[in-house]
Amino acid sequence: MSTWDATTYEAKDNLLRVVRGEAERFLALAGDPDRWTAPTACPGWEVRDLVGHIIDVTESYFVGFDAVRGGGQVPAALGVRVMQTALDDGAKALRSLNQDEAIGRLRGDFDRLMEMCEALGPDEWRGLVVPHKYMGPLPAFFYPTFQLMDYGVHSWDIRQGTGRAHGLSGDAADLLVPFMFILWQSTTTPPAGAEECRIGVRINGGNNAGSWRITAGPGGLAYEPGAVDDLPATLDFDPGSFVLTAFGRSNAGTITGDVAVADRYLNLFFRI
Repeated sequence: MSTWDATTYEAKDNLLRVVRGEAERFLALAGDPDRWTAPTACPGWEVRDLVGHIIDVTESYFVGFDAVRGGGQVPAALGVRVMQTALDDGAKALRSLNQDEAIGRLRGDFDRLMEMCEALGPDEWRGLVVPHKYMGPLPAFFYPTFQLMDYGVHSWDIRQGTGRAHGLSGDAADLLVPFMFILWQSTTTPPAGAEECRIGVRINGGNNAGSWRITAGPGGLAYEPGAVDDLPATLDFDPGSFVLTAFGRSNAGTITGDVAVADRYLNLFFRI
């Protein structure tokens, strides 16, 4: 359905609706004075570091949009390999902010970016190409989608840190499903001389249910929708489990077929 395909302008209102809901939940969690320095599911990060991280990345988006709108220049993309270290540095550099300052700044950044996304027209949603600090030129629709990743997954990280049972929002997971293949594609790191791996992924349920054929090896990762019954192994997920697995938050999924192939595939990725 087009309203659940965030690459299409028809999904804009639905995507922004879900992003706003996830952002409000995140801000409510992060605004609890008793949680500010509590641990999260992100190793080495407290709640305040998640807030600092989203400030850091959101303000980097403004640099890209300002360059496009004003004809300015941005530095060359840094690449995804350095993201783990660079994002850690960016988040922790903002520990000097107290909780009220950080939450206020983040809310202001969020409101500003949502206004920018609301203003995107049908031609700009896919046609406006905005430089990303790490990934280089990307269509504009990626930026509200990145906000959904940040607010949705990092809300999960805060809740996970409490030790209470919880889950990922169905609407957020559904919208993120197609982008998890891009995440895998961007973070594939097969060892030298690795054997090519062919595997199927089935998403069972949700608005982006379907099956995909994946080939991964020294040449990178390629994927396409299609039947998967003829492949050596398949992985079955619900949308939330798929998103959390792709982000390295959990080891989920049901393996059918060659377990060794699935194991090799699931360990091809570096974390960002």
